[in-house]
Amino acid sequence: MRADAADGIAMIDLPPKALSLTQPWATLVVLGEKLWETRSWRTKYRGPLAIHAAKTFPRSAQRFAETDPYYAKTLGKYPIRWMPLGAIIGTVELVECERVEAVTNGVISAKEYAFGDYSPGRWAWQLANPVVFDEPVPWRGALGLWSTAA
Repeated sequence: MRADAADGIAMIDLPPKALSLTQPWATLVVLGEKLWETRSWRTKYRGPLAIHAAKTFPRSAQRFAETDPYYAKTLGKYPIRWMPLGAIIGTVELVECERVEAVTNGVISAKEYAFGDYSPGRWAWQLANPVVFDEPVPWRGALGLWSTAA
């Protein structure tokens, strides 16, 4: 799908599927600082994925961004008030989906572990090739994997 960028001039090709994430995790993903997304459910989908920053920024997520040492080292220079909400902010490639138990023994870094919920029984989605958009594209998100088609 092609979408008008915020300025109405540039056009952006969006992948067919999207995933909404709460900030600051959406920003961490598109900047390539978070390469595993943990979910309670698996997907068989593999391929390009638009990353949508949810329209709300829960207080618990704000506290995480303000206090987590890995976050401070990684994105501490980006104040949380600058993080876009309610918009597609970039893309990644979803390359694998496996049980968290398969990736918690030396596959992921301590930083990556801090950025996800690796409780037993959950699923780890491996992400690659992150791209951050120059301008967020305002968009209504949804739960689960959703279509960017109009």
